[in-house]
Amino acid sequence: MTLKLTNQGGCLCGAIRYQVDATPFDADYCHCHQCQKSTGSVLGAWMDFKTKQVRWLTQQPKEYASSEHVRRGFCQECGSQISFRDLRYPEYLTLSISSLDEPNTISPNYHIYTDSKLNWLTISDELPKYSKNRS
Repeated sequence: MTLKLTNQGGCLCGAIRYQVDATPFDADYCHCHQCQKSTGSVLGAWMDFKTKQVRWLTQQPKEYASSEHVRRGFCQECGSQISFRDLRYPEYLTLSISSLDEPNTISPNYHIYTDSKLNWLTISDELPKYSKNRS
């Protein structure tokens, strides 16, 4: 599935709202420990945009430095994780697929950091799987 050209999303409480005016250029499932901890789930499901394609309609996420180069954006009110930003690539912004108003409009293309996948989770799709990052 592909995301329609314009779509909106936000956090659980609605304090953060955004609009994307493009189709994401990529999307993935991330099984790394940081995504597991920060999302409170077994994995993160992310979609990638150029920064200029994302417009914040209300407040922007508060950011947490989860590592030297990574900033994870979340709502200060409800705690929903919304974004992922790597300082080494300022032209890109990654958003949580589940933060979309219509999250079924996009599906990830591959799995990364599968060496950190929880043992009891079975991946049954045919998508490419990478033990670390795809690059």
